[in-house]
Amino acid sequence: MIRITVVLLLVAALTACSTFRFPGVHRITIQQGNVVTQQMVDRLKPAMTKSQVKFVLGNAVIDDQLEADRWDYFYSIQLPNGDVIRKILSVYFVEERLSHFIGDFIPTDEYDALANAANKN
Repeated sequence: MIRITVVLLLVAALTACSTFRFPGVHRITIQQGNVVTQQMVDRLKPAMTKSQVKFVLGNAVIDDQLEADRWDYFYSIQLPNGDVIRKILSVYFVEERLSHFIGDFIPTDEYDALANAANKN
């Protein structure tokens, strides 16, 4: 009786561990948040309106009423092998126009040239 209890507890403990993987079991890819690509970021131009930015990137994941001039886009994907990829993009507005953005995406040279031209005016 004790052996059966010990075996059942051991099996329950092994199946509850996330690191234990049964061979041949299909694992799915889990996506969460907004998918933001480099091509989408390249379409952002300085002085775009909020509606234009929303058209390019979609709705922001976090709607913070205290930071109405900042939109945050989060994207994470958990791969079947257990790796997690996270991307973050924060878009800032000044007077309802796109000012700049920061995050895991590097703007292309075209964006830099347009931003420098906008700052000179």
